[in-house]
Amino acid sequence: MTKRTPRAPKAYRNQEFLSGPDARAIRILAEFIEPLHRFRRSGVRDTIVFFGSARIKSRGEALRNFKQFSQTAQKQKQLSSSLEKKLHNARSVLELSKYYEDAVKLSRLLTKWSKKLKGKGRLVVCSGGGPGIMEAANKGARLAKGNSIGLNISLPFEQNPNDYISRELNFEFHYFFMRKFWFMYLAKAFVMFPGGFGTLDEMMEVLTLLQTNKIKKKVTVVLYGRAYWEEVLNFEALVHHGVISREDLKLFVFKDTPEEAFEYLVKELRKNYAYETEEI
Repeated sequence: MTKRTPRAPKAYRNQEFLSGPDARAIRILAEFIEPLHRFRRSGVRDTIVFFGSARIKSRGEALRNFKQFSQTAQKQKQLSSSLEKKLHNARSVLELSKYYEDAVKLSRLLTKWSKKLKGKGRLVVCSGGGPGIMEAANKGARLAKGNSIGLNISLPFEQNPNDYISRELNFEFHYFFMRKFWFMYLAKAFVMFPGGFGTLDEMMEVLTLLQTNKIKKKVTVVLYGRAYWEEVLNFEALVHHGVISREDLKLFVFKDTPEEAFEYLVKELRKNYAYETEEI
């Protein structure tokens, strides 16, 4: 009896092909269509995006770390350079932990407000899905008993999804540019908390797209923590050297407390999009 030739796998089930370089366009398209499908299924219509460092800790965790190094330092007559550096880092982390707590509070305030808006899925808090400020944003939404989005990305370090993301809105991206697309596409507002290279990259991309009018919709941008941002970025120097105009400084505002950031965001969002709350 002649042996039958086995069927070849269908292209869309061929893992070797789908994981290879020739299927890159398909993988990119999947990172557009699959999130689109899930956002539609979950009724998410627009978002408020929180950016900020993955390395900023909660007040409690930062305080425990600082106390641990402080106690070790007190037992030593002379600090080693290694311990001195660890103590300095722990002190810095403790100082920055205020931003974690502020992000939790602001996210909670915004989520409580957005839950009262007419129409479901309005202004859902969205983060990069990881630890630090991202975790704080998702945590605040959870405390307000609301949904929140985590646009996670596969990295070799520091980027596991946090525990506060709504299960159905937990995403994992391979391509940075597709992840950025989903940050931008649904956003009506951005809140930039202190951060490093990643946060600076995200912030500058948002500001560049607004400056060049590539984002046509009205978007509110808050830089949270004036002291931090004016220390790491000299905006006035950019104007002085003529590489941006003074008008470009109107693309964002500084805010320093959750309450004033909340009031400003609500005012701007209502002005730009006429959001209305449900009648009680």
